[in-house]
Amino acid sequence: PLTFILTGIPGLLTSSYWMALPLCCLYLLMLLGNCTLLWMIKTDHSLHTPMYYFLSMLAVADLGLSLSTLPTMLAIFWFQSTSLRFEACIVQMYFIHSFSAIESGVLVAMAFDRFVAICYPLRYSSLLTSSLIMKAGGAIFMRGICVVVPVAVLIKKMPFCRSHVLSHSFCLHQDMLRLVCGDVKVNSLYGLTAVILTKGLDSLTILLSYMMIIRTLLSIVSQETQAKAFSTCISHLCAVLIFYIPLIGLSITHRFGKHLPPLTHTLLADAYLLVPPVLNPLVYSWKTKQIRRRILILLCRR
Repeated sequence: PLTFILTGIPGLLTSSYWMALPLCCLYLLMLLGNCTLLWMIKTDHSLHTPMYYFLSMLAVADLGLSLSTLPTMLAIFWFQSTSLRFEACIVQMYFIHSFSAIESGVLVAMAFDRFVAICYPLRYSSLLTSSLIMKAGGAIFMRGICVVVPVAVLIKKMPFCRSHVLSHSFCLHQDMLRLVCGDVKVNSLYGLTAVILTKGLDSLTILLSYMMIIRTLLSIVSQETQAKAFSTCISHLCAVLIFYIPLIGLSITHRFGKHLPPLTHTLLADAYLLVPPVLNPLVYSWKTKQIRRRILILLCRR
């Protein structure tokens, strides 16, 4: 059966435990941070608002994205196991890209939440109802699940007759495509279309939302009110930058950076999949007063 060989960090032995230990700490921090957010939002009724419902969706997407890479990352650095069956590689690729699309959609929903809260504060509760939030969440998850299905189906039919060595510690669509020895025009075209229809449109929607938010803020006379209103967007802006900057860097290097050293591709891919799930809970805990207060209460009780 067809088997792929995964790559750790170029120039580093896969049996290097000094690399495996920090990875385990990152995954534990990710699990602790996102699970704590979900638990606080569920148990604290004061957090049962649209903003925190969307934040819980972001935490679920972060958990799914990290857990998709966890098996192969730890297998490589802890157990020196670099081989992965073709079917398992497709499953991992599917979940990585699905949760990535879901996270991008959740960031759009959070941008819409901030737009309504600042531009239409008096209609916030009537516009963002529980029913609308559930429908939006369902649509976001269904889009992420469905848009990646053709990617997995198309690549499953492709012949692989070149080297079976992948460039990362996990399976990505672009990385698998370069090993195909047949015509990949359809795969590449659909992959590009899927990216444009998800992350491309999402980033433009977020940009448009903030342009309208800034226009509304500039119409406010009081600078103190402007600063207070914009401060509610800082956490979301950080989450957007944390997610999109590594994604854009990875996409550019895959298409135009073939001359770059392999370490560059590896570090960008790791940052794209590991950094957002770890930093998002920290950013929201630091910048959101309700969550910070809740954490302090829990620490004081202990």
